Amino acid sequence: MNRQLNFTVDHEDDRLDRFLAVRCADLSRSRVQRLIADGCVTVDKMVARSASRLRSGQVVTILLPDVVEAYPMPQNIPVEIKYRDDDFMVVNKPAGMTVHPAPGHPDGTLVNAVLAMIPRLADVGPASRPGIVHRLDKDTSGLLVIAINEDALECLSMQLRKRAFTKGYLALVQGCPSTTEAIIEAPIGRDPNNRKRMAIVASGREASTYYRVLTRYERCSLVEIKSSTGRTHQIRVHFASLGHPLVGDTSYGIPHPSLNRQFLHANVLGFNHPSTGERLEFTSELPGELAKFMESL
Repeated sequence: MNRQLNFTVDHEDDRLDRFLAVRCADLSRSRVQRLIADGCVTVDKMVARSASRLRSGQVVTILLPDVVEAYPMPQNIPVEIKYRDDDFMVVNKPAGMTVHPAPGHPDGTLVNAVLAMIPRLADVGPASRPGIVHRLDKDTSGLLVIAINEDALECLSMQLRKRAFTKGYLALVQGCPSTTEAIIEAPIGRDPNNRKRMAIVASGREASTYYRVLTRYERCSLVEIKSSTGRTHQIRVHFASLGHPLVGDTSYGIPHPSLNRQFLHANVLGFNHPSTGERLEFTSELPGELAKFMESL
């Protein structure tokens, strides 16, 4: 079961992360920062940031998620490899597969699959998500890069933080956006009313989504998307906020009888090679179930 810790602030003008570092001495500083970033920490029931200033009498609440097995086991799960060398591999993640173990998904993940291919990957990065540079939602398919050594992980992670990645997507959204091309800019954070969802909240993190409508159908539209910020559920939340949720998105829209996933596919991924500096770009076609759905339109 998840554990909940509550603390009452007894002095003014302390930063949230410093306050928790003192009150939660059994948690590492990086764990505290991760909990805050994941929206597991609230101040007076509102999601807060690490640098948030506290006032006397406020109540700080931490939700500690279930502990996940620290060392994922290799599992022989087939995954399409688009490219591989000594530094990294680019894979085509199928819908329905979680990237790394998490509460409710202890195995059967992409990490379990790649550990079976490359056992030494277990020593690259955090034990629970070795080699992982970025993620895709469970029911989003498409391109992911996985670092195979520590230097590559550091280099690729730095590029991601500096927004030097090119990340492109194809999505089918309900209805027809009034603007053919636009940028959606709205901060995203944990939904204060439902911790399993994200939402546009004033205290959220900056998020920017560019889109261009490729084809308009009677009840939906195919859009091309580019994003450099990559917040959790960013594309799904942004389009839902416009009144055009992704087709098949059961969290932010409505189910579709002919689709058991949201129509979102990461079809373009670009970055600089961690050893040579060469600019690389990979592409991926729509998977079979999405291509078949498009034919039905």
